[in-house]
Amino acid sequence: MSAPQWLVWARDVQAIAQNGLTFCQNPYDRERYEQLRLLSSNMLAALSSTTPEPILTLLENERGYATPKIDVRGAVFNEQGQILMVREAIDHDRWTLPGGWADVNLTTAQNTLKEVLEESGYTAEITKLAALWDRDRQGHPPDLFSCAKVFYLCRLTGGTPTIDNLETSGIGWFDRHDLPTDLSLGRLQPSQLARMFDHYDHPELATDYD
Repeated sequence: MSAPQWLVWARDVQAIAQNGLTFCQNPYDRERYEQLRLLSSNMLAALSSTTPEPILTLLENERGYATPKIDVRGAVFNEQGQILMVREAIDHDRWTLPGGWADVNLTTAQNTLKEVLEESGYTAEITKLAALWDRDRQGHPPDLFSCAKVFYLCRLTGGTPTIDNLETSGIGWFDRHDLPTDLSLGRLQPSQLARMFDHYDHPELATDYD
């Protein structure tokens, strides 16, 4: 696991607090869970060299049973075997696969195709669930919340390249041996990108998971 142990502990404390606040009836128990949530925000602030107030606000906005967040990515290939990538505007124009946080009321597959269209202008169809990975176990930089990353293999079906000025600043098609090196590492790791080519070259591969 790439997440530091202090972050894992702070997440655990936050999850206990959030779950307790969701189900408790006793006002004294509620006060104790609120204290735990405050403790978690203080831990995160102290160990990440920031102030606890904005962290506490984020944690207070988390309601219901604590579960991982879901990030979806579409590995879209054209007939030449090239993969579609976009520049992430909010991450210094670094490259990644089209995707983002999953929206409610849509399946992960629907979310993926929506993100592909919004971020690149292309349409696609899903051919395979390639991978379901835990972000912490994939080498991504540590993040406040636990996250499951869903990668779908997709086939290009149409569309016109269109840059979404709010999210993307560039679009490109890349061969396996000519991939960009300036990746948005919080969203995509080199090993994950290479694995998508493995799934494209060998459709019989089973879905990856950890």
